[in-house]
Amino acid sequence: MHDGFIYSLVLSGPLAGTSLTLEQLETWEPQQGLIWLHLRYRHKKARHWILNSGLHKVETDALLAQDTRPRAVIAGDGILLALRGVNLNPDSAPEDMVAIRIYADKQRIISTSDRQLHSVKDVAEQIMAGTGPTTTGDFIVAICENLTNRKVEFIDSLEDQLGQVEEQVVSGNVKDLRTDIAELRRQTVAIRRYLAPQKEAYSKMVSDQLNLFNDHERLKLREINDKLIRTIEDLDALRDRANVTQEELLSQQSEQVNKRLYFLSLVSAIFLPLSFLTGLLGVNIGGIPGADNPWAFATFCGILFSLIALQMALFYRFKWL
Repeated sequence: MHDGFIYSLVLSGPLAGTSLTLEQLETWEPQQGLIWLHLRYRHKKARHWILNSGLHKVETDALLAQDTRPRAVIAGDGILLALRGVNLNPDSAPEDMVAIRIYADKQRIISTSDRQLHSVKDVAEQIMAGTGPTTTGDFIVAICENLTNRKVEFIDSLEDQLGQVEEQVVSGNVKDLRTDIAELRRQTVAIRRYLAPQKEAYSKMVSDQLNLFNDHERLKLREINDKLIRTIEDLDALRDRANVTQEELLSQQSEQVNKRLYFLSLVSAIFLPLSFLTGLLGVNIGGIPGADNPWAFATFCGILFSLIALQMALFYRFKWL
């Protein structure tokens, strides 16, 4: 469909798996089957349809809201959901999570988003293939499961990246790693921001006695919620590992700087007395010892080398070398 209608699919009944036209939507009756409409909420015609869909103002405002935080709210005989999914669109940052808003009851499901979500696309393809959800509860479970699985895949990729960074730190190849670690930490913080409230939304759906879910669907929701909890724990562990890796990197860089400063200090300590002697004997005034002796320069060089040997012996004895 066009004009802001991304999907308009029938989930149950004789026409299950088919897409409806705008004309069919106008005459569609609940007894004909469960329908799912997915709209681009910024589109003018889609916004007009939602505002005239017969929903209450609270529900239309939620479907058209631009900034949403993951949540689940009981709305009469239905439910309002605001969820977030990993952004896998081209030239986009995965942690810039895409919002999807859903109103669902037993007769229809209306969802809105502004950018494409692969999780939603997967569910739509399953419905069109005849293998997708056929009830409202099953649809919500499918969306939540796909969103969670995408998050797990993304966090697994972050763990692989961090593992490579840790190996580079251990091997001493620390060039440009500060930027990589900072980016990993930024991504974990960004995605963590939405996972905790999304977990609360899943928990609310599990705990509330909604007639939209049967026992099997509620059990699957509980499993999805447990997976999300484990994902949050993995993300926290990933953040802690990134912090430890950054501290180790800073420690290595500080140690390298200290070694260089230590070497320069030893060089300065060796040449400080030599510079004093050469400066003292290099003044251009009368009375300099050995000025008329042809062996004076060689003797003076010997004294300098002896002084260097004495300093090196003292440094070694005091364990400075």
